[in-house]
Amino acid sequence: MKELVVISGKGGTGKTSVVASFAALARDKVLADCDVDAADLHLVLAPVVQKREDFSAGVRADVDAAACMGCGQCAEVCRFEAVSMDGPANDLIGKTYGIDPVACEGCGVCAWFCPVEAIALTAPVNGEWYVSSTRHGPMVHARLGIAEENSGKLVTLIRKEAKRLAQDKGLELIICDGSPGIGCPVIASITGASLVLIVTEPTMSGLHDLERVAGLAQGFGLKAAICINKSDINPDMTREIASRAESLGLEVMGAVRYDREVTKAQVRGLSVVEHGDGNAAQDIRRLWENVNAAMNGGAGNSTERDT
Repeated sequence: MKELVVISGKGGTGKTSVVASFAALARDKVLADCDVDAADLHLVLAPVVQKREDFSAGVRADVDAAACMGCGQCAEVCRFEAVSMDGPANDLIGKTYGIDPVACEGCGVCAWFCPVEAIALTAPVNGEWYVSSTRHGPMVHARLGIAEENSGKLVTLIRKEAKRLAQDKGLELIICDGSPGIGCPVIASITGASLVLIVTEPTMSGLHDLERVAGLAQGFGLKAAICINKSDINPDMTREIASRAESLGLEVMGAVRYDREVTKAQVRGLSVVEHGDGNAAQDIRRLWENVNAAMNGGAGNSTERDT
């Protein structure tokens, strides 16, 4: 089974637009949106949810107001300032202590030191994950709750379910829309991938972020390649990125020209290649041919215009 993960050094480089087009071009695949902190692949693919499950990871402290004696020990030991005396009254005191669920890190120190055991650690619901059908095949995706953490664990769950779904349906390819940056969700997105495609743009910040995320992928011993989006808005920087990629041992699989049709496709809820055959659509088709060949052991088909 092959797994392609598309990532970027930062958000807004066009990663999801590339993945949506790959979804339209590839055959016999499962799609996975691993950008759980800011999922948006569903905006283009319009999934119909077939299965919905709660996601719970970690623990959170809760005070039993009826048992609280108001000693304040929990507030003294909490280093995250998550405890305050704003809880309801009980038979002993006019105000009890409560815990801010956003500030609480679930360390459990307050529960350990509570003399009357009025604090318990519970497993909160951090979000939801889904198995859906789309016009381009099955998709596994999720929604993380506001201010919730453990996105890395949710990404791992999404990838695990995508692999299970692919095995059940006898599909040989998984295409993942990974998280941007170099943090925990990105590491969870790329670990064990067959190919990591890094989408960047021809700017100084794009080059800087590319180097960081490329170093992350190579640090895990993963095969990585590059796509330069909006390549024609700064040809000099595009050439510099291509040169830097070569020095890093990364192949530039393709370059996508700036095209207003991309915005029109987004407005219509379509991938770029579904919307028409403009410059960007042509470039993404060529990019997919190169990526597909690379994953299957063939040589790319890039041209001078690609870089």
